[in-house]
Amino acid sequence: MASTSAPLTLPVLPLDDEVVLPGMVVPLDLNDTDVRAAVEAAQAAARSTPGKPQVLLVPRIDGTYASTGVLGTVEQVGRLADGDPGALIRGRGRVRIGAGTTGPGAALWVEGTTVDQAVPEPLPGHVAELVKEYKALATAWLRKRGAWQVVDRVQAIDDVSALADNSGYSPFLTTEQKVELLETADPVVRLKRATQQLRDHLAEQDVAETIAKDVQEGVDKQQREFLLRRQLEAVRKELRELNGEQEGEESDDYRARVEAADLPEKVREAALKEVDKLERSSDQSPEGSWIRTWLDTVLELPWNERTEDRYDIQGARAVLDAEHAGLDDVKERITEYLAVRKRRGERGLGVVGGRRGGAVLALVGPPGVGKTSLGESVAHAMGRKFVRVALGGVRDEAEIRGHRRTYVGALPGRIVRAIKEAGSLNPVVLLDEIDKVGSDFRGDPAAALLEVLDPAQNHTFRDHYLEVELDLSDVVFLATANVLEAIPEALLDRMELVRLDGYTEDEKVVIARDHLLPRQLERAGLDKDEVTLDESALRKLAGEYTREAGVRTLERSIARLLRKVTAEHELGERKLPFTIRDEDLRALIGRPHHVPESAQDPAERRTAVPGVATGLAVTGAGGDVLFVEASLADPETGAAGLTLTGQLGDVMKESAQIALSFLRSHGAELELPVGDLKDRGVHIHFPAGAVPKDGPSAGVTMTTALASLLSGRLVRTDVAMTGEVSLTGRVLPIGGVKQKLLAAHRAGVTTVVIPKRNEPDLDDVPAEVLDKLDVHAVTDVRQVLELALAPATNGATPEVPVAA
Repeated sequence: MASTSAPLTLPVLPLDDEVVLPGMVVPLDLNDTDVRAAVEAAQAAARSTPGKPQVLLVPRIDGTYASTGVLGTVEQVGRLADGDPGALIRGRGRVRIGAGTTGPGAALWVEGTTVDQAVPEPLPGHVAELVKEYKALATAWLRKRGAWQVVDRVQAIDDVSALADNSGYSPFLTTEQKVELLETADPVVRLKRATQQLRDHLAEQDVAETIAKDVQEGVDKQQREFLLRRQLEAVRKELRELNGEQEGEESDDYRARVEAADLPEKVREAALKEVDKLERSSDQSPEGSWIRTWLDTVLELPWNERTEDRYDIQGARAVLDAEHAGLDDVKERITEYLAVRKRRGERGLGVVGGRRGGAVLALVGPPGVGKTSLGESVAHAMGRKFVRVALGGVRDEAEIRGHRRTYVGALPGRIVRAIKEAGSLNPVVLLDEIDKVGSDFRGDPAAALLEVLDPAQNHTFRDHYLEVELDLSDVVFLATANVLEAIPEALLDRMELVRLDGYTEDEKVVIARDHLLPRQLERAGLDKDEVTLDESALRKLAGEYTREAGVRTLERSIARLLRKVTAEHELGERKLPFTIRDEDLRALIGRPHHVPESAQDPAERRTAVPGVATGLAVTGAGGDVLFVEASLADPETGAAGLTLTGQLGDVMKESAQIALSFLRSHGAELELPVGDLKDRGVHIHFPAGAVPKDGPSAGVTMTTALASLLSGRLVRTDVAMTGEVSLTGRVLPIGGVKQKLLAAHRAGVTTVVIPKRNEPDLDDVPAEVLDKLDVHAVTDVRQVLELALAPATNGATPEVPVAA
């Protein structure tokens, strides 16, 4: 309940940026002119009235007086602790400031009205709870500051107004907050505000203490870690001295090496975790050696090392042409790759979606055509490092993806080791003999290669040993294989297929002259002027002494020639220099082993009797000539039916059945004595019986051999054929046309019969081979018979071969 007393006339004692609440006792410096004037005026006025001198303490904020002040009594005038004159003033009650007036002394006098508002007794419940809460908060705060004596004084205050005004001693309150408390007349409202202010301060203090505690704990942890590491170093030093080891024989400071290395962020984090494990483990622990080996492997990998590609496209093509003759498909593909890389680099597209512009090529072809050596030439042309990974006979998946580190002797896979060996993250990696990869209970290495050779996945390749991601998207992978069918379909789908079908005779001569001969001269210890090979000798070596898609046997023949000449020179039987001509070959290395059928005596040729036809086939060594022999059994001794020999597959056996069925149903139309086929057994044989054979492309050859057998007409020696035959006599397309035509050319055949639908494949055949071959594209087997069968001599029917 509020009450207003009679007006008071008091001298003003201004407080600059300070607030005094009722109940507070404050010392004031009398050196301040305003303070001295107010105190002297109050003393002068008190001489005529009983009681202590009174002043009005008014806050002055930025030169502006507050509307409410505090009635203060001058308790004592004397010296302050520092020796300056001062006055001790106690706040008594609130005074609402009125108009100015006059009075003794130099002070400003105003009229004021005392404002008091009482709280009913006993205290209402909510007010009592508020008092209790304030005392609890004040006690908590004071205890944190160690002010135990003040705690008792606060607990002894029961008056709501005095309790609220007691917060004026709080140093954390701002001047504005204290003015707000001063101008609030209602004690309950004032206590609520004081409680809220104290609560907010305690919350801020808790947050500050939590932050300070966290900071201190971090600092303490660092100090403790530093101390423990120094102690650990001292212990290890003592142990080294006890064991007689020299300083530095202990493992290097891996932490410093990891922090100094240029590692990707995730790799760095994994390495530092392993360093922590290493530091916690003892020297005798086997885990320590595993971790050191792993850290050495990670630190030796070229995580951010890359070689600059050579973007001189014409120069790169010149390098490829100089080191390899032919192989235009591969050279064009590498040239295209470099051209695209150059354009992407110029347009800032070197990395798209986290992936770089690597390449995965599969070089498939017979042995000896230069697949392996081509990889080194590609790296040379691109200006990259070259690494060869031999996959022949690999049967363990861990060879590709690495072993888990828990195994004894664990190592990273061959891919990671290849990158480490290259010293850069973008080498040319040759995966040699990828078709010879096997599988057993240890896993399938070909399945592990799926991620390595997939351009959409290999930028995050994860080796089992490393267990961190390795970016392989900038690597150029070249996989070599002899047999396409031996490569799993899923793996082949991830690679770009480039076929190398073998060399022509002219290309072999160029390769022998420019590459093989200089290399073998050096190995034989001869100068290029001491022994020379005439081009005719090289051509005869390639055509008659060797028959292969590649040039390995040709190189061995040249090496044999040079060894022979060298030996004869050392024995004094031959003088150098010496030029080897074609007529010298027989005396030096013996007779030719592969004389073409066209060069043999007509009576010695295989097709010198009816029932023998020349076919074309594809083997693991390239194209080859395949002869088919047919005979009829004696009707008295042989059983009827079809007999097939030569280790044939199911498809080839079915082709023989189709050929026989076609001749039985169309024999009359072809003027063939098909009656013999009913009662006499037919035997078809493929020589080289130890070699497995399969496929449908010998269908026209078997049909021609049977037709020759029945008609008694010889098959032309210079004709070779290939194609699948149907029951109606249609000639259907087959594969490997280029390899088959190269084989026909090597064998001296001049006329080749192919299916009409394979005519577009002739674009892949070298022009110099097509110029020497008369190629006939047919659609019906009747056309084949017209071309292949020689006319009967003088109307007589030659003797038909009869099986014994």
